[in-house]
Amino acid sequence: MTLEDLRKKALFQNTIDTWIMLCEEKNAEWYEPENYKRFMAHLFQSGLKLQKFPLCIKESGGMYQRGKDKTQFAESLAQSTDPNAAAYTIKLSDETIRIIRSFNPTVVA
Repeated sequence: MTLEDLRKKALFQNTIDTWIMLCEEKNAEWYEPENYKRFMAHLFQSGLKLQKFPLCIKESGGMYQRGKDKTQFAESLAQSTDPNAAAYTIKLSDETIRIIRSFNPTVVA
């Protein structure tokens, strides 16, 4: 699935699902919380407007690609007080998708 496919489901998405789709597009591992935090820092530094997303961890999804558990990932993020560890709502406009894709998850590991 691509970010455009995700946008077809809903124009506004949460940043965790957006992060997973970016990693899927770039064939990168999404399960490392520190890499998600770097991704979020990139979004904030790019000036995107993000709204905190009240993600219900138990409803965030079970097993995902490559056998990873999205719920466990979200729970590990929830234990952090770092604002970059939170889930946010993001509008997947063409410009936002361009900014998202400018982050390379394969070089942060």
